[in-house]
Amino acid sequence: MASIQINHVYKKYGKDKNPVVKDFHMTIEDKEFIVFVGPSGCGKSTTLRMIAGLEDISEGEVYIGDQLVNHLPPKDRDISMVFQNYALYPNMSVYENIAFGLRMRKLPKHEIDLAVKKASRILEIEPFLQRKPRQLSGGQRQRVALGRAIVRNPKLFLMDEPLSNLDAKLRVLMRMEIIKLHKNLGTTFIYVTHDQVEAMTMADRIVVMRDGVIQQIDTPEQIYSMPSNTFVASFIGSPQINLLRGKIQENERGQLEFHTSRFKLKIHEAHARALRSNHQVNRNVLLGIRPENISLEALFSEAIINGTYQFTELMGADRYLYLDIGQENLLIARVSPSIHFAENESVRLGIDMLKVHFFHPDSGERFVE
Repeated sequence: MASIQINHVYKKYGKDKNPVVKDFHMTIEDKEFIVFVGPSGCGKSTTLRMIAGLEDISEGEVYIGDQLVNHLPPKDRDISMVFQNYALYPNMSVYENIAFGLRMRKLPKHEIDLAVKKASRILEIEPFLQRKPRQLSGGQRQRVALGRAIVRNPKLFLMDEPLSNLDAKLRVLMRMEIIKLHKNLGTTFIYVTHDQVEAMTMADRIVVMRDGVIQQIDTPEQIYSMPSNTFVASFIGSPQINLLRGKIQENERGQLEFHTSRFKLKIHEAHARALRSNHQVNRNVLLGIRPENISLEALFSEAIINGTYQFTELMGADRYLYLDIGQENLLIARVSPSIHFAENESVRLGIDMLKVHFFHPDSGERFVE
């Protein structure tokens, strides 16, 4: 198997165009499951296609193992790629689709047969080997596409939005199948998605991209709990993080507080140190707080916000409350589904000030010591 080294890679279309991928630089370890995530047009699929050899690299280097692959054709990179649209041959059976790549490599017939049957057994598609793709469900077609990829036993699997054409239930099932496949094969996976749930549930590490630039590379836990900026904080997490505008001020006891026109919140010393070291006293900042870190148990909190109930979304096990607290956007709190309020009812909220983040109001970068 192999690690992947991507050294300061750029992709440009035409001489005067802005790069669609800018200074992409990272090392992917052998057997890692890496997910590129970001909104449409952020450069994640283009980066994957450069690794695959389907797009030329404008600047920089890509190594698979110890081999520089910038000018190698895809067939010589020892990779397998799974696409969003399955890319199956409609006139071939499932067996023939899976075997196609091996036949092109002129492997002996008995080796092809063993490889196809092993892959179909792993993916539980043995009963469908003689069917045509049109006779299969979307989930079964995706399994066939995965089977065609794994029979080659490549160094590297590349997957470009492979689940986006499936319904919600099938996406959950196929996520689990791909996670199991990665564990069983012990191979490096790079997976592209715009779905932050897929990224959070599947990845060893996540690469968050925006406008062709890496915003953060880290584990799902760190991406969620320690976002590098407001874009990452807002993109990862559902419902998204609350961002409140206010000013850092020092009270008469020398403690820092977050002030708005409607409320003030005492800042925990761990955050106060970061704000002081970044010279943010008497400066405007953004305070980020995730909906699950807002409580209706205001009696047990030293940080209180008074809001006015506007509307709710019932999500089964949770209820999302939307409240007016005098900010540009409504505050979202995740609470028990049994909670009910009348329209425009006053609500007292407790904020877990250990779980907040402070960001620069212009650059969006999180303040750290």
